[in-house]
Amino acid sequence: MKRYEYKIVDTKDVESAGLFKGRKREDIEAYLNSLGFEGWDLVNVDFRELEGGSEFAGVMKREVN
Repeated sequence: MKRYEYKIVDTKDVESAGLFKGRKREDIEAYLNSLGFEGWDLVNVDFRELEGGSEFAGVMKREVN
């Protein structure tokens, strides 16, 4: 039987250019791609485009060996 582990991710996990600057779509994509290289799969996400940046919250999973 397959087993999985889960990880909650959101905007605060993405590095930004400063405390009050929003995250850009490219920054979020780079962060999620880095998790994908670690074997994480995004299974649910809430993504919002805002003036000055983007926000998201999501659930990721990966198989436990």
